[in-house]
Amino acid sequence: MAQTIEGRMTAAGKRFTVIASRWNEFVTRQLVDGALRALRQNGAQEPDVVWVPGTWEMPIAAARAAQSGADAVICVGCILQGATGHARQLSNLVAGALADLSLRAKVPVTWGVLTCETQEQAIERAGMKLGNKGEQAALAAIEITSVIEQVQG
Repeated sequence: MAQTIEGRMTAAGKRFTVIASRWNEFVTRQLVDGALRALRQNGAQEPDVVWVPGTWEMPIAAARAAQSGADAVICVGCILQGATGHARQLSNLVAGALADLSLRAKVPVTWGVLTCETQEQAIERAGMKLGNKGEQAALAAIEITSVIEQVQG
């Protein structure tokens, strides 16, 4: 009979690191607060919070966190689209680097980085109308660590 594996929403005994981009810090602080709230509500020990200058610097900080024994790394930040394609290029490169890191390090790296057109859209996704994407990234990290434990058996 096939086994069904589903994540459990418990963070007890696991070590999490939050990587936060200082760029657009007004929004990012709300994302960090959401991530910390989700981790605490699900029994995590107090996570490390690592502030980096911008989203571009997230992959190297996430790699160090993964190497230092974090069970999962939660990345939060805010990239706002400007008049050029820079924001799209930045988000694609950083997302790819974090996905690659997660696979190579075998440590979940979740994406709580907003990629919005306007500051108003970002605020809505950082705890107003549309939930808090930092909280959602932390919940995903909790769930996937549980799945990994069960798959490793």
